[in-house]
Amino acid sequence: METRSTETRSTDFKPRLWVPGDWNAFFGLGTNVLLNVLVLSALVLFVIKLPNDIVFGRILPALGIALPIGNLYYAFLAYRLGKKEGRHDVAAMPYGPSVPHYFFVTFVIMLPVVIKTNGDVIKAWEAGLAWAFFIGIVVLIGAFIGPTIRRYTPRAAMLGTLAGISVAFISMSAAFEMWNAAWIALATFAIVMLSWTAGVRLPFGIPGGLAAIIVGTIIGWVSYFVFGWQGLDPQAVGDSFAQFGIHLPKPGTEVLSGLSDVAPLLATAIPLGVYNFTEGMNNVESASAAGDNYNLRHILLADGAGAVIGSFLGSPFPPAVYIGHPGWKAVGGRIGYSLATGVVIALICFFGVTGLFLAVIPRAALFPILLFIGLVIGSQAFQTSRAKYAPAIVLALIPNIAQWAGTLVDNALVSAGTNASKVGMDVLAGNGVLYSGMSILGSGAVLAGLMLGAIAVFVIDKAYSRAIVYSVIAAGLAFVGLIHNPAGLILQSTGSGLTLVAPNEVWVGYLLGAAVIWAVAWREGRATATEMREALTTPPDAEPVPVGA
Repeated sequence: METRSTETRSTDFKPRLWVPGDWNAFFGLGTNVLLNVLVLSALVLFVIKLPNDIVFGRILPALGIALPIGNLYYAFLAYRLGKKEGRHDVAAMPYGPSVPHYFFVTFVIMLPVVIKTNGDVIKAWEAGLAWAFFIGIVVLIGAFIGPTIRRYTPRAAMLGTLAGISVAFISMSAAFEMWNAAWIALATFAIVMLSWTAGVRLPFGIPGGLAAIIVGTIIGWVSYFVFGWQGLDPQAVGDSFAQFGIHLPKPGTEVLSGLSDVAPLLATAIPLGVYNFTEGMNNVESASAAGDNYNLRHILLADGAGAVIGSFLGSPFPPAVYIGHPGWKAVGGRIGYSLATGVVIALICFFGVTGLFLAVIPRAALFPILLFIGLVIGSQAFQTSRAKYAPAIVLALIPNIAQWAGTLVDNALVSAGTNASKVGMDVLAGNGVLYSGMSILGSGAVLAGLMLGAIAVFVIDKAYSRAIVYSVIAAGLAFVGLIHNPAGLILQSTGSGLTLVAPNEVWVGYLLGAAVIWAVAWREGRATATEMREALTTPPDAEPVPVGA
């Protein structure tokens, strides 16, 4: 009788679509996504130099379709989960343009085409569309293998490599931007911390994210007019009104034209697609640690479909499930915030308002929100894992930090008109920059961190057979070039077709590491065929979330 009553309550239960905390999460995630839309718009306008009609007439309207569809779907998944479990506190997954991908497609895919074709920006855009299409296909494939990978991979490894992204690519970059205009950013950050960390209620119940943006914008413009600080330009505000209008998405076949030279696209789309579904898997695990256990396949199918649909509508920027679910849930976000973000960003893209926001809001007023999310994700890996796994989490962090540091070094050398090869590895090493090891360690960082973290967790647990399996898998990934190979995949595209190149020797190191672990297991009488068979066929026991996490 009690079972029937419980089932009736579950059937009749309807989670609330909007709660007061959704305002906080909406202004937080909304500014995060808006910032990314502004940055990718600036990249294609000022780096690739695409014409305004392509940027405001094709790329942004395509995002205006892809983003709300994904947000609507994630809101539906949250509603369904809340209804199934009888909870009002389920938070939807955040969704938006993938940050690493919009830098990658700009500088590695489109810009080389511009240079190669003597300025044919349309050809470059078509190549970007084809690349985004392949990213989507790889993620769709990952939707069917990702759940299995998740079951066999320790939580500490998944959250550890995610923490590496948050510390290196979100927190550090955001902090640098903040301290470049500290008179704006620190006041804004104080509001964010007081509202979202300490739970302080702001005057009139104003959401912390909105208050931070308003205060930062006021300080920015006052400091500009009084002291001439922070490079804001009233003329840019006036010019932005020229882009106002209705820009609806238009499907096209440009993606098919971009497929004419497919080999170089595959060489980067495959590892970046693997990165996408690996990060998506980690984000789902992060949400699970925060109490919301989503179906990974459903999440990845939305990611892959968003990239494919967006490419045919004109966007070379694949959307993705965002890092940060626990942060938005912590500030009160539930179902409505993600959907509202998608709808508002769609309206901004459709009506050409992006340029106005780009001109009015100081960047330093937005980055404190990103720093907050980076702090939440970085700390979650430690808070939701057992203390004994802390070394594994730190190990999983390191490849992402190496990739981030390598990017800084490369950009600095390019700015000086040179590169690491011209300067010389010995010269760099003599000045404390161990460039070779840094670039090898950081190549394929998300996947590399996942492998290293998993190996460390299983060694800590003395689950030697599982550590050996992951060491052999890591060796295979290194051999084909998905990790630890700055040159990319061993199958390279050349002018005469496809060529096999020698793999990096790191794969040998992983195999030797596996041999050392096997020797210890053999000494302890645990190097048995039964244990190895169990490691291959049976997922490890799920790690419980520590009490009070």
